[in-house]
Order: sequence, then structure tokens, then C-alpha cells
Amino acid sequence: MKSIDKYKYTRGWAGALVIGALATALTACEPKMDKVEMVDEPAPIFPDYAGIIVPCNIAPLNFTLRNDADYMTVKVKGQNDSITVRGRKETNFSLGLWRSLLTSEIGNDLEITVTAHVDGRWVQYQPFYLTVSPQPIDPYLSYRLIEPGYEVWNKIQLCERNLENFDERVLADNRNLDGACMNCHIYGNGNHEDKGTSMFHLRGPKGGTIMIKDGKITKLTIKPTSMETAAVYGDFSPGNRYCVFSSNLVRPTFHTLDSRRLEVYDEESDVFVVDLDRNMAVESPLVARKDVWETFPVFSPDCKWVYYCSAPAVTVPDSVEHLRYSICRIPFDSAMAEFGDSVEVVWSGTEHNASACHPKISPDGKFLLFTEAAYGTFPIWHKEADLRMLNLETGEVDPLDAVNGPNSDTYHSWSSNGRWFVFASKRDDGQYGRPYISFVDTTGVAAKPFLVPLKRPTHYNNTLKSYNIPDLSPRPVTATQQEIEDACKL
Repeated sequence: MKSIDKYKYTRGWAGALVIGALATALTACEPKMDKVEMVDEPAPIFPDYAGIIVPCNIAPLNFTLRNDADYMTVKVKGQNDSITVRGRKETNFSLGLWRSLLTSEIGNDLEITVTAHVDGRWVQYQPFYLTVSPQPIDPYLSYRLIEPGYEVWNKIQLCERNLENFDERVLADNRNLDGACMNCHIYGNGNHEDKGTSMFHLRGPKGGTIMIKDGKITKLTIKPTSMETAAVYGDFSPGNRYCVFSSNLVRPTFHTLDSRRLEVYDEESDVFVVDLDRNMAVESPLVARKDVWETFPVFSPDCKWVYYCSAPAVTVPDSVEHLRYSICRIPFDSAMAEFGDSVEVVWSGTEHNASACHPKISPDGKFLLFTEAAYGTFPIWHKEADLRMLNLETGEVDPLDAVNGPNSDTYHSWSSNGRWFVFASKRDDGQYGRPYISFVDTTGVAAKPFLVPLKRPTHYNNTLKSYNIPDLSPRPVTATQQEIEDACKL
């Protein structure tokens, strides 16, 4: 059994003297645990890590207590190993000991027991459990940090987080780009030889698509001559030869109803493919109709289909509540670089009396994860927006009751092994989107999600930023912040 005190991590004789003094001071102030009362209630932890399945490579699941506890002791026990930590308001697990524990307990359950000093007495809560999956999650997660404002943006950062530890770095900061708006960052779908392909869109006078491919950074202006607007939403094909985009004219408006705030919708949108090897656009009138709006395109894992969302055009904003998108697909011949001649409806918005957006197909091609809302194409402000799992072989739709919360759940991304997905959820306070992770088994059944762990879990409550459109990748972005921002200024 290993026991670790969070105040004794620093190495070296000088550091040991200082930390040792702090530990002595803490011990002197800490109430004596001479009597512990067992209570028949769960520990009031945040984030909620009870009953979840976690990747074997996840960072320490630090948590805090939602009460007035001033000290606590936490024991994490498996079949082969255990860790005990002591602290004040939140845990701070040693990264090395945590990794060792997860490695020794792959496939096993962990029992976590919290003993806390609350209102002058020591209480021990009922233990909770979690399972360590042998399936790792992609280590890298990108997201846009943005204030959930209704009128204008202010500070926007594109960031990349290592999920195996707590390292986070900025990819681009709009304060260095004259305050320009940056769309969210999307990773590529390359093989093991890929050098960190990714892209994002920069808006404004110097706008364009910032593309990182084959170790090079370029800014592209992607706008077919037949379309009114430039590329907005996009996805890479397997191998990263192609990108599929939608060309959107996006409009925000305000509701007059007290119960609603902002509505965002398209006034027009079309779909096209860009052949990056030949620097040419591939178009089809079937996905560029003026009486139909097409958006959120993605490639299937075998590159034989382009999936997208489609809705009959309506008068907006007057009829926006009648705007319901279906999920469609059109064949794509990657050898000939051309679309097929027919469109198939995969999920009908009319039949379900709802609207779909953000279709994302599992790497094995069996399941399609999407967001369902009452109407429209911008679900982040729709409280009713939930995730759904469509079985592409049977056509059955799983409502994902174990995954969805009381507020918007959307903006999702698969891990490359298909056993995990990450999504943005407003379940905690209804205002701020935070990244949650859920396990998916081979039959498509998803487990209770958990909040991405932080070194200081209270940061979630203190930050005024939403984690927008989280995206997973097995590889990091190879470019530096300076290189990316220099390319944005061209």
C-alpha cells in the first residue's frame, strides 16, 4: 500500500525542508481524527465521479467537496494497489502514483472512501466506485475557450489539453489577431504517419482557413465561385486528402420571450469537397440547392459517403421554429473525386418532429452520434438539445438516457478507437459548456459521462469560459502558437 501526502511531493533537501515545514504546520492545525462517524450518504463530490468508466490513461480524477468540510482524507483502493491522500478542500493525486494505480487495476473497480471534517466532526461517507477500462482515450483534446456572450465575442483562445496529465497550451489567441473571431479547431483523420493535421477558420478582413498539414501551415481562402459564402464547418477525409465543407451565411437574433435568449440560424448553406492534393473544389447540385439548406458535412470512415444535415428552406427568423434538419448522405468516389447522383435520408427530421445537427460517425462505421433539438441548427442555447446514437446497421436510435443531462448536450467527437466520445454539456449550471467524456462499448451502449479532470477542480466554478466544440486526437498539433498566429496575419 502506498500513502502520499500532497504537501510532500517536492524533491531535494531544500524543498523537503520547506514542504516538511508546511506539512508540520498543516498537521498541527488539522483536527485530530480520534472519532469518525459513519454516515449513510454519498460523499458530496464535484465533479461527480461515482459509477463511471474511465480510460486507463486518464489524468488523476481530482475532486472537491460541495460542503463546508475543511479537511479530508481520501483512500482509493483496487485489488492490487491503493493510494491515500490528505488535504483541505480538494484532492491532489500524485500523477506518478495515479498512473501506477491505473496500470495495476486495468479492468478492475476502484473503491473511493472519503473521510471529511465537517462542522467540527469527522464523518466517513459511503464509498463510491469506478471502473478502469483497458481502452485508452486519445490523449489530445482541443477546444475553444469563449465567454458565453449573446452579442459579441471578446477573448477567444484555441487550446490543446493533454488528457494524460494536466498540460494545456494555447494554439491561438485572438488578442494577438486584432480580436478576430476564430471558429473551433478540428483535427485530421490521418494514419500513424500523419504529422498532426488540423484546421480552423479565422473570420474577418484577414479571414481564411488555417490548415496545418504535412508539417506546413497555410492560410486558404476556400470559396467555390458558385457559392455565396466561404467555408465554415468542415471535416477531413480518412488520410486527409480531402476536406468536406459547408458554406454558411450565419445570422444571430434575439428572442422576445423571457424563457429564451439567443437564436442562431443559417440564411443559406451548401456542401462541397476540396481536393487538397490538386487544390480544387468538388461540387454537386444535389448538395447545393437553393431551396434546401445543407450543413455540418462529415466523411464516413471508408470515405464512400458524405453525411450532412439538410432542411427545406424557410423564411427566417419568422419560421425558424419550423426549421427541422434531417440527416442525409450522398455517395463520394474518392478515386475519381466526384459525388454520386442520389441522396439518401438516414434520419428524418419531419418524421421525428425534431431537428438534427453535428453527425459524427464512429471509427468502425457502425454508429452515428448526433444532436437532436426541437428545431434549428444551433443547439447550444437549446435546453432540450440531447445526444442520440443511431445504429447505421439497424436504423434504431438510442436516446442515450445515461449520457444526457437537463441542459444542452452537443458538440461531440469520437476517440480514434471508437470506445470514447467527448461532448460539451451545460448540465452543471445551464450557462457554461464543459467537456464530458463517455465510454461506449462495442454494441454502441454508452455509459455515464464524467467531467474532464483538472488539477484544480474548483477552476470549473471559477472560470467564466465555455469549452466549445471539444475534439479528440491521438496526435498533438505540431505547430507552435507563434507559427499559427503568424500564418493568421498573412
